[in-house]
Amino acid sequence: MFRNIGLIYKKEIKSYFKSYIAYVVIAVFMVITGFMFNDVVVKFSMLSFKAQGNPMLAKQYNLLNVTETVVRPMFGQISMIMLLMMPMLTMKLLADEKKSGTMELILTYPIRDAEVVMGKYLAGLTVFAAMLFSTVTYPLLLIALGEPEIVPMITGYFGLFLMGAAFVSLGLFASSVTENQIIAASLALGMLFLFYLMSMSAAYVSPGIGRIVSYLSINDHFFSMAKGVVDTEDIIYYLSFVVFFLFLTMRSIESHRWRG
Repeated sequence: MFRNIGLIYKKEIKSYFKSYIAYVVIAVFMVITGFMFNDVVVKFSMLSFKAQGNPMLAKQYNLLNVTETVVRPMFGQISMIMLLMMPMLTMKLLADEKKSGTMELILTYPIRDAEVVMGKYLAGLTVFAAMLFSTVTYPLLLIALGEPEIVPMITGYFGLFLMGAAFVSLGLFASSVTENQIIAASLALGMLFLFYLMSMSAAYVSPGIGRIVSYLSINDHFFSMAKGVVDTEDIIYYLSFVVFFLFLTMRSIESHRWRG
């Protein structure tokens, strides 16, 4: 089992870097996050300079707390950029196999659907982890130049990784239902936005339904981690999200096998 997963994983990793998709996605992600991080730091510096002669301004913008004014906004921006970039990272995982006709060839091998799904998923997750790791220089700069709280940084990155793992599983499912990569990316983006913005509608429904909608919102479970709090409920949510969409992906491949 692990051998087959490893073979699929190696094949997919080579495909990512051979087609330059990984390089392009990571480079674009670094440029956008770098620009937004610089914007947050510059605004913080300007407000801090003005606040030197106006204590009320410092109190209003909470400028004495780097974690609240820089770190948390940074994590929020990274999560939004992840949402926009992940469909481009996952759109080829299965759609490309279907379009090139290699999916039928893979299904003739003595390999289980779960092994195909896990190999593809782990490859996408690896590239995402490399993409996320490219932003580690931002908190390191903050630590070198200021005095941010370390724990919220660690838990924040842990939350981003769990959120990204969920994004990859949904993107893999979207890639399994079509052979067109653009459609796969559009479907994944639409579904991710639905889960991301779901909490906004909680205020317009009954309290009971509102709690359910808030729980299903994929970003609500990240907020507490960005504050330095790790709740098992949030971890269970992300793991359940991943398992659910990997299960749907396996069912999609199974239906493709039967349609033959």
